[in-house]
Amino acid sequence: MEKLLQEAQSLLQIRLTPRQVALLKRYEEELLEWNTRMNLTAIRDVAGIRIKHFLDSFTCSLAWRDRPPESLIDIGTGAGFPGIPLKILYPTMRLTLVDSIGKKVEFCRHIVETLGLENVEVIQARAEELGQNRVYREHFEWAVARAVAQMNVLAEYLLPLVRVGGAALAQKGESAPAEAHASENAIRLLGGRLRQLVPVTLPGVAEERFLIIIDKIAATPQNYPRRVGVPARNPLR
Repeated sequence: MEKLLQEAQSLLQIRLTPRQVALLKRYEEELLEWNTRMNLTAIRDVAGIRIKHFLDSFTCSLAWRDRPPESLIDIGTGAGFPGIPLKILYPTMRLTLVDSIGKKVEFCRHIVETLGLENVEVIQARAEELGQNRVYREHFEWAVARAVAQMNVLAEYLLPLVRVGGAALAQKGESAPAEAHASENAIRLLGGRLRQLVPVTLPGVAEERFLIIIDKIAATPQNYPRRVGVPARNPLR
């Protein structure tokens, strides 16, 4: 864990408290144990979890620096990334975790309870459903997703959930610049505007990584998101 502490401080200027370290250790233990029974994540070693899950989640902080979100929705959260590490980092943040796969939702609920995290909602649903639900539509300051879909599809998942004046954040690999460019029309149609691409470096990870940041500057037209499955089958151009 010492290496994670050093990397978080040197790369991101994040200083973790003893309580935050203890929560991450417990999270790590539970993830390793559950992974022996079900396939929650392909990363199954301690070093991989600390760098490719925890530190990678922390890199989202580059998008907001010293103004972390008051409310965040994490779409396709899987085993809780990046949402739960960010909640550990920002305890007062209101967090909503969303995944369509029951076993992953079960694990996230278990972790939230085990770690005693407050103001966290875990939902089994599709993003298209939530985006048309008046309780969640244009409700969040930030929406985030990691490795969920191509950017023009992801924009239709995220932007309907973000209030005007908020932002969406996509954690992407080396295809990020091309994806961002190709999705600008879709982003504009959905009420967004591409703000910037932030390059991210993870120690020991050769692949280029980026944060794609999209500002929500206008309300999303009511007919978006489309029905479940349509954005992926017929992406906006």
